Amino acid sequence: MAVKIRLQRHGSKKRPFYFIVVADARAPRDGKFIQKIGTYNPLSQPAAVQLDRQKALDWLQKGAQPTDTVRRILSFKGVLYLKHLLRGVSLGLFDEATAMNKFQEWHEGHEGSIKKKQEEAVRARRTRKPLAPKKTEQPEEQKEEGNG
Repeated sequence: MAVKIRLQRHGSKKRPFYFIVVADARAPRDGKFIQKIGTYNPLSQPAAVQLDRQKALDWLQKGAQPTDTVRRILSFKGVLYLKHLLRGVSLGLFDEATAMNKFQEWHEGHEGSIKKKQEEAVRARRTRKPLAPKKTEQPEEQKEEGNG
């Protein structure tokens, strides 16, 4: 059975909200699934992703194939990087403690950048002013030509 990690759409028209699920590849998009491993809300700034990192990693190691969008989400959350580090451990390149230290360093830096983006979005939302109609003025040259 081919297993995919994909998005399952919920929410109303023009207000999407997704569950990240593990499902049989033959099942319909919003149909039967094996396990729910997270949620994705693309409407928030930045997009809100809740993900059970351990479940996602387990399914990837079992051979589940993520769709393109889910692959980007997993990469954003560090699941693919963690899988990469654990592969290095299994090959004997370094020990598990080193791998976890590398992941923690990456995770802390990544969380800091996410918080910065959230603060910038909040600041931009507060300073945003309603759009006023633009006044179009003719350049001086055109005014003189029209009067002459």
